[in-house]
Amino acid sequence: MFKLETDNLIIQEINAEQDSTLILSLLNDSAFLQNIGDRGVRTKEDAYHFILNGPVAMYREHGFGMYKVSLKDGTAIGICGLVKRAGLDGIDIGFAFLPDFRGRGFALESAQAVMQYAREKLGLRRILAIAQPSNTPSIKLLKKLGLSAEKEIVLPGETKTVLLLAWQQEVMEKNSYSE
Repeated sequence: MFKLETDNLIIQEINAEQDSTLILSLLNDSAFLQNIGDRGVRTKEDAYHFILNGPVAMYREHGFGMYKVSLKDGTAIGICGLVKRAGLDGIDIGFAFLPDFRGRGFALESAQAVMQYAREKLGLRRILAIAQPSNTPSIKLLKKLGLSAEKEIVLPGETKTVLLLAWQQEVMEKNSYSE
């Protein structure tokens, strides 16, 4: 089972039985609704099915997904992870945190750990992210992670324009001559 630890956080797979309350709260937070979108999750049962059909299905299909982020004492504070999203030509990193835990460095700390995992363990050489152009805090955090704005896009089935950001590993070119 997937698990990362940082100085302050534990990052692990989301469990439908244990984490439905967290997902219900997170997906109905006003900032989530404004910046990410309405997922139609209104009850614990909706959250349970969202977890099974979203993160758990992605773990099975791709070997990664969105993960629960908790403090070392076990307090669940948000999610951070990797997503294979329709309309993008790569894997993107995403995060969302409960209101009481925003602005305290936890999103950056968890995203840095997930980025390192993606590069070192999954061997990703390009990592994407999407953000509402007006979501300055998320864009600022993504830039701290080393992503750069590429262009604005509209994802399949959506109507809102989002900013596409990307991190790409520099490839060392071999010299064609010998010394």
